[in-house]
Amino acid sequence: MKIKSINLSYFRNFNLVKEDLGSELTLVVGKNAKGKTSLLEAIYAILAGTGFRESKELELINFDKNEAVISAFFKDSDDDILMQIHLGKTEKERVVKRFFINKTQKPQKKFKDTTPQGVLFAPEHIQIITGSPSRKRRYFDDVLSKDDQNYKRRLRNYEEALRKRNKILENYIDLYKLKAEIDFWDKYLIEQAEYILSRRQKYIDFLNTENTLESKIFNVKYIKNMFSLEELNQNRDREYFLRRTLIGPQKDDYIILMNKNERAQEVNLFGSRSEQRMALFWLKRNELLYFEKNSGMKPILLLDDIFSELDDENRELVMKVVATYQTVATTTEEEVKDLSLVPEVIIRL
Repeated sequence: MKIKSINLSYFRNFNLVKEDLGSELTLVVGKNAKGKTSLLEAIYAILAGTGFRESKELELINFDKNEAVISAFFKDSDDDILMQIHLGKTEKERVVKRFFINKTQKPQKKFKDTTPQGVLFAPEHIQIITGSPSRKRRYFDDVLSKDDQNYKRRLRNYEEALRKRNKILENYIDLYKLKAEIDFWDKYLIEQAEYILSRRQKYIDFLNTENTLESKIFNVKYIKNMFSLEELNQNRDREYFLRRTLIGPQKDDYIILMNKNERAQEVNLFGSRSEQRMALFWLKRNELLYFEKNSGMKPILLLDDIFSELDDENRELVMKVVATYQTVATTTEEEVKDLSLVPEVIIRL
């Protein structure tokens, strides 16, 4: 399934926009602050059901409007499918989203199961390699949540229960009552954590199987923080003293390794800037492979202003993947002249 066109009504800074997309490569060309990333985000939203910028969903709707609509035609074999998301403001400054397939309202899950996945590659994603453990966890959780709604639900359950457990630890007065109250949350959290940890491990195993990118070999070392009755008992006195939960998946870490000089070295510490970007692209390449394997549909690759960030080696790697997947990329007029590719469609903003 490929996206044929995107139609926007009052999405972010746009009023009314309709753009046709190529079945292979579409370049969105323009100067900064002209809406290139907003258009890319609209395409991402029709695939994922949400935007990709870390801002309030309210900002997806044009400032002086109460509703925005994202519409897209997809080509599936010989049929065209119209997918639409209606975003409406509420009186409490929240956003309500409604999902439509061929103008019939559908549950969000049915909508997302119908569209291919979108894989975004942007310069700021380098933080997945060089950033904090929480930034890495957020990335891996996002990938797994797109593919597994049960994982998304259990992760949300775990985070909500963890907040309640920490609140109990923070405010307890009577130790006997604390033990009776916290026992329920311990059992509940153990159940959620088992699933979360097993799915994270399964994805890491997949990455470490698909560990080669050209001549480079990458791996992920998964530092798992267990939440089990045994671990709880070992840490219980410290938790009571410090009044917070000390163990669990919220403390997991991921170390990205690259074979260098016949040794596995941490890319964030010992890799060059180019090697760090190559490690990031290895992760993104495997996102594409993972979603395609699990859904049977080729994902759509979205590249946001990355070309100026890449050296020749990394650019060549990206071009090889672009040739395999439908791709929409934003870039500047100056960069178009330097790209060794011929886009099927150019959108100028």
